[in-house]
Amino acid sequence: MRFAPRWTTVYSRSRQTKIHPNGFFRMSRVIAIANQKGGVGKTTTAINLGAAIAVLEARVLVVDLDPQGNASSGLGLSQAVDERVTIYEVLMAGGDARAAVRSSVQFPLLDLMPSTRDLVGAEIELVGTVGRETILRRALESIRSEYDFIFLDCPPSLGLLTLNALTAADSLLIPIQCEFYALEGLSQLLSTVQLVQRALNPNLEIEGVLLTMFDGRLNLARQVAAEAREYFGDRVYKTSIPRNVRLAEAPSFGQPILRYDILSDGAQSYLALAEELMMGHGPTAA
Repeated sequence: MRFAPRWTTVYSRSRQTKIHPNGFFRMSRVIAIANQKGGVGKTTTAINLGAAIAVLEARVLVVDLDPQGNASSGLGLSQAVDERVTIYEVLMAGGDARAAVRSSVQFPLLDLMPSTRDLVGAEIELVGTVGRETILRRALESIRSEYDFIFLDCPPSLGLLTLNALTAADSLLIPIQCEFYALEGLSQLLSTVQLVQRALNPNLEIEGVLLTMFDGRLNLARQVAAEAREYFGDRVYKTSIPRNVRLAEAPSFGQPILRYDILSDGAQSYLALAEELMMGHGPTAA
């Protein structure tokens, strides 16, 4: 039996809220992690933020929507060995979402819905499908109540897979690499968010902006952080993710950083980010 934390229910005039024993609010949220720029830390964040929240005793599902399958391999799942239902069958054939979930990967409360290389052709195959933008949202409805957080790891594009994620999500978490041109292209992402809000998901919000690969010794990194905070204000998380060798090594061992080296700066940063997110940093309206 998987460990299930005991939540306390608090009632108010308008709604009921569940509070975790550690003092965190239970949000029960679907969060898309997206940025069309590659190499900004989307998958690293999906894996390690999900693992950190699971360690803090909340139920988490990571959905790998990237055909490269890095979130799947980063959590120790080999496509060559595991030939069961994946997110591809869920999207293309209306497969059972629950059958695609791999339970307790790395940590008891961390589940994974893996990707496969077949997902490369999904956007073309889905072009003629009625309601193609809402397939993922409909698929997750049957399992959403089983999790406190569902993280959608998006590919580095603004194609149909990312559009499905934004349509299914309650909010969007945007990782920004602290490098030159970091903010370039974000206007296109935010324009896409506004289009999704108008046409497909009016409740979509910005969960937060995460600074990744941050090195406070570099003027460039500090400048990017200042520009991000000037543009996004308090939507930028107080926690930033440092450039860290151990964090970069962990995926090659198929482990989240909390299992590979919990004492590393990368692990401690993702734990701090998990606490910040769970304590209600966001969401805020886009």
